Amino acid sequence: MTQETVTGPASYFPSIEKKYGQPIAHWLTLLAAQPPMKHMELVNWLKSEHALGHGHANALVAHHLRNGGA
Repeated sequence: MTQETVTGPASYFPSIEKKYGQPIAHWLTLLAAQPPMKHMELVNWLKSEHALGHGHANALVAHHLRNGGA
């Protein structure tokens, strides 16, 4: 039995959930509710409004935008 290695932004998800106490769905819902913004605008919003670290915010935004987020 082999274990599939998670790569890309999703590799940050376990540490995001552990550090901030919210499921990934919570963060993706918040991002989906934002008006259209550029990648770094969303990253900076998560950092300033929700005190996420840069790497965690960047991973969430990258995943959000890659999966159809506006």
